[in-house]
Amino acid sequence: MGAVAKLKPVDQAEGAYLGVTASARGLAWRERLDAAAAKTATAISQRHDLPELLGRVLAAREVGLDEVPVALDPTIRALMPDPSTLRDMDKAAARLADAIARRETVAVFGDYDVDGACSSALVKRFLYAHGLDARIYIPDRLTEGYGPNADAIKALVGAGARLIVTVDCGTTSVDALGAARPLGCDVVVVDHHQADERLPDVTALVNPNRLDDISGLGHLCAAGVVFMLLVATTRELRRRGHYAGAAAPPDLLALIDLVGLATVCDVVPLKGLNRAYVTKGLQAMRQRRNIGLKALSDAAALAVAPTTYHLGFVLGPRINAGGRIGDAGLGARLLSIDDATEAARIAVLLDKLNRERKALEKEMLDEAMAHADHLIEADAGLPLLIVASDAFHKGIVGLVASRLVERFQRPACVIAWDGKDEGTGSLRSIAGVDIGAAVRAAVAAGHLRKGGGHAMAAGLTVARDRLEAVRTFLNARLASKTDAARSVMALPIDGALTPASVTDEFMALLERAGPFGQGNPEPRFAFPAHRVKFAKVVGTVHVRCTLEAGDGSRLDAVAFRAADQPVGAALLASAGMPLHVVGHLRRDTWNGRDRRELVIEDVADPRRQA
Repeated sequence: MGAVAKLKPVDQAEGAYLGVTASARGLAWRERLDAAAAKTATAISQRHDLPELLGRVLAAREVGLDEVPVALDPTIRALMPDPSTLRDMDKAAARLADAIARRETVAVFGDYDVDGACSSALVKRFLYAHGLDARIYIPDRLTEGYGPNADAIKALVGAGARLIVTVDCGTTSVDALGAARPLGCDVVVVDHHQADERLPDVTALVNPNRLDDISGLGHLCAAGVVFMLLVATTRELRRRGHYAGAAAPPDLLALIDLVGLATVCDVVPLKGLNRAYVTKGLQAMRQRRNIGLKALSDAAALAVAPTTYHLGFVLGPRINAGGRIGDAGLGARLLSIDDATEAARIAVLLDKLNRERKALEKEMLDEAMAHADHLIEADAGLPLLIVASDAFHKGIVGLVASRLVERFQRPACVIAWDGKDEGTGSLRSIAGVDIGAAVRAAVAAGHLRKGGGHAMAAGLTVARDRLEAVRTFLNARLASKTDAARSVMALPIDGALTPASVTDEFMALLERAGPFGQGNPEPRFAFPAHRVKFAKVVGTVHVRCTLEAGDGSRLDAVAFRAADQPVGAALLASAGMPLHVVGHLRRDTWNGRDRRELVIEDVADPRRQA
């Protein structure tokens, strides 16, 4: 590892990295590695004979001294606990095994996002390997909303279903799922969303986030829970002697690409079992065995081995596009079929819908940003941004809410009115502010017609005449939490580099600590006092430039969606003057390129720092 440069020492001012207390984004910069973790980093490097940088990156992500081998090679065998640790798992596995043994008609009721599509495809493929052709039902986002509804449940039973498996939904669907049992149909719920005390009356409800589950697996997405169900069901069938003779259990690891895709796209923490899911999922995806994923990769012109970036920003949005502005079932259908011609047709359609989604998102984002600017001007300390419009498309409100959070560094809610008296809203949050709990409290208080979700993301349905009451309730509930979260917001940095340090060997070293994502963040590096050359706007919203060090070494860089933001303005106005630049490294493979570049996240003027 002799070619890998050591991290540059940097000046600190009262704990601020490079003395930066107010960057272009208004953030302080800080060292990610605290004193205790620095000692762990040294011990990791020495005991495991690893370069200093890798030890620092691992220690900063709370990898213990004895956990290093598994962190560098996360495997499902090492990280998956006994599925039976999940509440109701044995009941669910037994019921699914019964359906297979009895050759029953099974329906899968899924959500319309990537996690729901992958979860639905997992169950369908598993059952198909056992001779059952299950029907997948995905509700229409615009007309049916999220989760099971009584009419759909009755229709599935009427079509012959004797078992309905809900995936990525169902935990709070007490009334809708209650329609199944009187009709002679059992229900198994496999979910991961936050639960209330009252649960639906079903055969089994597997959800690590139900209040009486002590498995400690609440960080899994729905597909991750579904995969554990498939493991448990295979074990139950083997126990019953189902695979005796010529029969053989399906190769579950052949399905792990779907689990990895869902894990990245649902933005769950990449820790423990989730890291194994993504690592092994990416390996499986490179084999291109799933006909639908292969067709979608081709439609997206993805000609390189996929990374977490490609899952989250290339494949995921295309699968989501069907549920947002087209046929909600397209994604699940694509991922569960083996007909190459039909897969190619669906993939091309999803690619087209994704382009249409981007155009709609831009129009909505412009309106939402203008509204949010007005709200912030009136009250800079507003704990929650709520913007609503009759012109908004409710399939895209979550995307716009995420952009508002990025821009204003506080929770945001975007609501699309249906032209009458009801609005569908999506909320996104910041670390330390549980938006899902706040929404459930608003439902309990009678302010919302329905709502729920996670700490970082939630959805709601609200009557138009209750909007101000909801605004008042949520702002009051979140005020202290948002203030506390914003007061400690800072940009953690792993170290300082120069362009000459960014070699192929260096990039390979970083990849060993991956995959990166939520809960295992991309290593972020500072390039202190580098000159910004050739800055220009590309694609109307991005800023590309070149960083140049004092030794003349250079590195390509890009700031996404920054052209009209403070970061972009600083880059464009730098005129060759030095700037502190912070971001994460990646390989740019667009249009056949293969080059190293920095994705800029923030900048600061050295002349204005302590």
